[in-house]
Amino acid sequence: MAHNASRAAHRHHGVLRSIGAVFLGLAVIFILSLGMDQLMHSLEIYPPWDQPMVDVEDGLLALGYRTPIAIFGCYLAARFAPRAPMAHALVLGGIGVVLSTLGAVAMWQMGMHWYPIALILISLPCAWIGGKLYLARKSGSR
Repeated sequence: MAHNASRAAHRHHGVLRSIGAVFLGLAVIFILSLGMDQLMHSLEIYPPWDQPMVDVEDGLLALGYRTPIAIFGCYLAARFAPRAPMAHALVLGGIGVVLSTLGAVAMWQMGMHWYPIALILISLPCAWIGGKLYLARKSGSR
């Protein structure tokens, strides 16, 4: 009986660590992305927050820093996963697809249509790259 309780507690701990790993990656992506956005607005590279971004260059710049940030967040999800690191990175990528789709729907009338579509399309490739980078680093450190 004690053995079954121990296994259940261990499984519960693993689930919490899995949720924590994905949440950590998501939080890092949000914080770094919004921090960079704020920096770009503060430096007046982007228009004020209440105005839509309409310049293709602004969208490309945002995509240029959001892509490595997303890869890094997914790397962290893989790194802190209790097991199956690639699965954790891909789950975060799936969350990215959902959140980016919701953002695209909510902001469709604001500016460039290609940009939210690009965010949707890069979510899973960024997750895969983040997971692969972690796995490569892990296998190289043995």
